[in-house]
Amino acid sequence: MSQTLILLHKSLLTFRRSRAAMVITFLVPIVLIYLFGHVFGLYRKDFGPTGIPLAVVNASVEPAAQQLIDALKAESAFRLITERKDPAGVSRPLTEADVRTGLRENQYRFALILPADLLTEKQLGLHFRFLTNPRNEIEAQTVRGVLQKTIFSNVPQLLGQALQKRAKKFLGAERFDQFNGTIAGAVSRAFGGDAARIQEEIASGNFLPSAGPAPAADPTLRRLDGPTGAAVAAASPAPAAATSPSSDGLGRLVRFETEQVAGKEVKNPMAARLVGGYAIMFLLFAVSGSASAFFQEKDSGVFQRLLASPVRPAHILWARFLFGVILGLVQISTLFLAGRWFFGLEIFTHAGALLAVALSAAAACSAFGMLIAAVSPNATAASGLATFVVISMSAVGGAWFPVSFMPDTIQAISKLTLVYWSVEGFTDVLWAGRSFLEVLPNVGILCGIAAGVMAVAIWRFNRGGLFA
Repeated sequence: MSQTLILLHKSLLTFRRSRAAMVITFLVPIVLIYLFGHVFGLYRKDFGPTGIPLAVVNASVEPAAQQLIDALKAESAFRLITERKDPAGVSRPLTEADVRTGLRENQYRFALILPADLLTEKQLGLHFRFLTNPRNEIEAQTVRGVLQKTIFSNVPQLLGQALQKRAKKFLGAERFDQFNGTIAGAVSRAFGGDAARIQEEIASGNFLPSAGPAPAADPTLRRLDGPTGAAVAAASPAPAAATSPSSDGLGRLVRFETEQVAGKEVKNPMAARLVGGYAIMFLLFAVSGSASAFFQEKDSGVFQRLLASPVRPAHILWARFLFGVILGLVQISTLFLAGRWFFGLEIFTHAGALLAVALSAAAACSAFGMLIAAVSPNATAASGLATFVVISMSAVGGAWFPVSFMPDTIQAISKLTLVYWSVEGFTDVLWAGRSFLEVLPNVGILCGIAAGVMAVAIWRFNRGGLFA
């Protein structure tokens, strides 16, 4: 029994002294729990994305259209873009032509157009146009849901105005005023308040039944439940259904005309992003493992024999870096060929641009592997550090799920990772069909990351004792 306890004590001491084991056992799971907790809304009540750019074009003259825009601005899921600056620096409202250009250039991926016929007398209901560049279908579906929820929950006045216009056309102006006057008089006698003011509110579409209180200038002009609320609902029945966006009646009253502006030719939209995200993650694992071979070569005396020949440390470092680039390029090519075989990805149509992104991504990943080897004291530590950084960077950079599902701070951090720019580059090619010149900014950023990380790795190697 004592021998067992002694061996147990030895195992515990060995584990405690192994930083790599501690990182993999405790730090990696904690980071993943934190990240996935944000994705699934465990840290906040308003589950969903935050700060997604949404372009809005308001071509309607209806007062409630501006109220809808204000409600969208208050929604944390969106960051509204309603203006653009001309070459002289003067801001002006967005036009449909502006948002179509912005969607194609990936300045934003969603746009809502409030057309001039938002409310018409010819037909009952509301008409919206929703333009998309849905690079990530999960994000696109979430945005549609949040957008509809905002309209249905916060702006029932739009439906009220639509119904009032329809009723006025059906009854005629005189009978319409008489009808609203009768309703206003009944409400005034039952609850008090100025009948003329109540009639104005009914005609504007703001005097609607609701599940909760709503502010009004006159305290007697409130949304009503109970018998009187039901009487008002009889005059305009649709807003009562506005609290249930899934109802069939509301679906007939609110029409969303959706148009996909970019990516129409993609056969498998999800695969365009999925393959690129996982390709870069497994590439990071591959080159990190390859860089860890430095320690095996040192322990086996290979470095000493090489340095005894006309070989300098810089030759060894650059040879290992180039090996990582070649390995990465071959691995990415293999994975994209598999994506074409399994999902029908169009990789040959844009082979030049895809090769440029793949080559720059492989260089950045190889440099990252060199840095892991440079800052690690041994192979075990390098493996643990690589596992932690690769998994964290893949989650934050958008290889697993949309970056917009993360908090604003992490969204900003994601742009500092090579995973983010690699995934964006692959998506630009496979989804948007961008040419070599159009993906040069992504290629330039990845090459800059590779150069910067490699410079730090070489500096660290020169200060360390790997070649001693």
